[in-house]
Amino acid sequence: MSEYLNKAFSPAKLGKLELRNRIIKAATFEGRSPKGIPGDSFLAFHKPMADGGVAMNTLAYCATEADGRVNNNMMYMDDHIRQELSVIIDSLHTSGAKVSGQMAHCGGFSGNKDLQRKRPLGPSRKLNTLGIPAGYPFIGEMTIRDIDAMVDTYYRTGQFMKEIGFDAIEIHFGHGYGLSQFFSPLTNKRTDQYGGNINNRMRLPLRALEAVRKAVGNDFPILGKLSLNDGKPGGTTAEDCVEQAKLLDKAGIDALIISDGTSSHNPMKMFLGESMATGMMEQETNPIAKLGMKFMLPRLFKQYPYQELYILDGCKQVRDNVDCQMVYIGGCSNTESLETVMAAGIDFVQLGRALVKDPAFVNNAKAANEAGQKYNSECIHCNRCATLINHPDGVRCPEND
Repeated sequence: MSEYLNKAFSPAKLGKLELRNRIIKAATFEGRSPKGIPGDSFLAFHKPMADGGVAMNTLAYCATEADGRVNNNMMYMDDHIRQELSVIIDSLHTSGAKVSGQMAHCGGFSGNKDLQRKRPLGPSRKLNTLGIPAGYPFIGEMTIRDIDAMVDTYYRTGQFMKEIGFDAIEIHFGHGYGLSQFFSPLTNKRTDQYGGNINNRMRLPLRALEAVRKAVGNDFPILGKLSLNDGKPGGTTAEDCVEQAKLLDKAGIDALIISDGTSSHNPMKMFLGESMATGMMEQETNPIAKLGMKFMLPRLFKQYPYQELYILDGCKQVRDNVDCQMVYIGGCSNTESLETVMAAGIDFVQLGRALVKDPAFVNNAKAANEAGQKYNSECIHCNRCATLINHPDGVRCPEND
């Protein structure tokens, strides 16, 4: 048995929250909440992972308001789903797993056909290519009043999520969503106190963290997900990410998760492996649309050959500059990689694709370790699972069909 794998499978505290091991189900939108309502399909996705041994399931996408959703099949936190969410959280708790929710706001990155505003709002005016099919080709610039209102949604959502039984909250500061739009010079062209230098660009993210902390109290764990860089020239860099992490650490965040890339500029930095363009074209039935996708999608969904632990160096770079706990994410699909992360002194690991392929990965890997054997999830990193978010049945591993 491995010392470091024993560590991974042993109880640990995230802030003051006791977890049964150090392996967390990552926040991934699975397309299983039609019209924003989580139900049987949503639970059927998460329950096997809780039964399979994860320490904590992370539910996503938990928007802070209706207009904070990228599309209308995402949840927003309000009384209209109180009963449904409570049932899901209670069911996961009976499996021994804790439950976190990824709190997010899309900002200007929206294709939501049910948008209540005239157009999505972001830090600066900009073209909204995602919103063109929904009739929202442009992003409006947020006023100070709009910014204050967004901060209020983080406070209210924090109160709601704690009240209905979440054990932790993960605030999304990355991937090109609302808070990271203020942090990134690609999307923030403001000249007021919310634009320009890094302290100004972090003003809204820090206000959001402050609001959530006020809502949930000091003993409730708050995690933050960051992007190592935007993956596009002129965007944020790893050095910017370190500075962002230091500011969040100083502001009292409990743990940081270092991801990479942006949904709006370079999403494949999150999903090394086969380009998502392949799976998206497989799902398209219209021959004319399929032809257009053949030429357009490779520009957005670039090809990055898969490698295990592809964000580990960036995670360690941030770790060396903060005092809070660290959570690793990115290409950890077997016990050898899990052992490497634990040996590097990272506190927790989040798994996404490995759990989609093998929901019982934690129990299977633990049993293999006890038998002195290695274990692999058998995920081939084709990324076809991620292309199913708009499929009527939601995300699944096609290799398991």
